[in-house]
Amino acid sequence: MRYLPQTPENRAAMLKTIGVGSVDELFDDVPAAVLNGPVEGLPDHMSEIAVERHFQKMARENLSPSTAPCFVGAGAYRHHIPATVDHLIQRSEFLTSYTPYQPEISQGTLQYLFEFQTQVALLTGMEVANASMYDGATACAEAVLMAHRVTRRPKAILSGRLHPHYRDATLNLTRFTDFETEVRDPAVGGHGNLADAIDDRTAAVVVQNPDVFGELKDLSELAEAAHAKGALLIVVVTEIVSLGAVTPPGEMGADIVVAEGQSLGVPLSFGGPHVGLFACRQKFVRQMPGRLAGETVDADGRRSYVLTLSPREQHIRREKATSNICTNAGLCALAFCIHLTLLGEEGMTGLADLNHRTAVHAAGRLTQLDGVELMTGTFFNEFALKLPKPAEPVVEKLAQMGILGGVPASRLFPGEAALENVLMIAATETVTEEDVEALAIGLREALA
Repeated sequence: MRYLPQTPENRAAMLKTIGVGSVDELFDDVPAAVLNGPVEGLPDHMSEIAVERHFQKMARENLSPSTAPCFVGAGAYRHHIPATVDHLIQRSEFLTSYTPYQPEISQGTLQYLFEFQTQVALLTGMEVANASMYDGATACAEAVLMAHRVTRRPKAILSGRLHPHYRDATLNLTRFTDFETEVRDPAVGGHGNLADAIDDRTAAVVVQNPDVFGELKDLSELAEAAHAKGALLIVVVTEIVSLGAVTPPGEMGADIVVAEGQSLGVPLSFGGPHVGLFACRQKFVRQMPGRLAGETVDADGRRSYVLTLSPREQHIRREKATSNICTNAGLCALAFCIHLTLLGEEGMTGLADLNHRTAVHAAGRLTQLDGVELMTGTFFNEFALKLPKPAEPVVEKLAQMGILGGVPASRLFPGEAALENVLMIAATETVTEEDVEALAIGLREALA
């Protein structure tokens, strides 16, 4: 909405209509001890054009990924989005459509959701996928609750190298239940310690691949260890483009795969909206949250689409619902679907290869700098560097030079002294050789 201030006359008329003498009376039920007084330093009011100019001035202080070399990742990645994607999703029949409450007249929406599910299942190496979730973090939390329902066990083990936002979303969703969530130490490498922690009370082990520092692992042995104890393996993928090159989690033995689909078709947009991906084994499908679009034929034998499963509280399940997720990220799912369709299998593998080669080049160039050490072994398009000084002020200096130089690990893991000097770098296909060289020169200067 535009900035539409109320006049004193408007306010007086509204207060008179509802029968109170002042705005303060609306808060009479709130204890005085928790009410804040006037906010100091804010102007009383400004005209609409003055407000626009003020915020434009503030916006110019930001350093945009579209105008600067960008090496920021850590769960949200800058990729090139073909103009076709935006053109198609802005068609009125897509842009104005909502969740398919009446499936029989929502055939177009159901068709692209069906295609989206097919793509997600193929990418993750799983048997069935749902029609999207809000984002990767909430999908992770839903997967943990699903594992609890499947196994009827009271504990989940979260890898310390799971993205902290995914960890926190999971803790937030489980903290009011009788479910235990054990978080491991992020500084401990490998997954052997996770396997050792699995016991007869464990519902699931949650591990990210590539992990938050970009490390890639073969999860096959961890899957075997989990299954030997009757637990499930949940694999998180924050960079979906990696699955164009990396063995799918399903082929490594994952029972549930959750991912963030933002990298395909969805711009960064200051942090959202994103689109969550969720896939699992066929035998667990009735415990899967959200909804599932299916294909059938109508009375005349024509191909048509249906909502095969809608196990949420807004439908007939009520208190037996698997989740209270109220809708899917439909427009973002469509953008994902269109982008991946444009790429095709060959394009997706080519994009993944380009990302990996760009990151390898960047890692090689940056580790030529004195005191800079590569911490990540096998990686896709993201890696961690150990610097000879704290990473956070280095990133600030790089920003002053016009370079978005990555994410300090301390921002995601505050208080972890061992990670204070760690800088996380992402290099996608949008990064050029000139960008890498600019970062190398800037980093050398910032470390001097």
